[in-house]
Amino acid sequence: MTETTQEHGVSEMRGGKREGAGRPEGSPNKATAARQQEIADSGMTPLDYLLSVMRDPDEGQDTRLEAAKAAAPYVHPKLASIQHAGTVGFMTHEDWLDELDKLDGARTDYHNRIRG
Repeated sequence: MTETTQEHGVSEMRGGKREGAGRPEGSPNKATAARQQEIADSGMTPLDYLLSVMRDPDEGQDTRLEAAKAAAPYVHPKLASIQHAGTVGFMTHEDWLDELDKLDGARTDYHNRIRG
């Protein structure tokens, strides 16, 4: 840095990421915003059309079903799959099965004693 830039608190750094620079994350670019506006101005989005076909009682059942299948991912998101570690709390699946076997044996013994 030169003395002049140090005196004024100006950095000579160029390029790289700067806080607050650029388009905000998640905001559409100009082309996307224009396309979305064009669709909105047309009066019916592709999803609106699919839903109208699905709800039309004059359409055949197969046509309505296909429209419902095509629209579903936009209305109902898929559930995420998870990886199960095989333990429930502090016990493995096999440990739980052993505990259930013990309980079942105790229950059988109890019923045998009562019935005599």
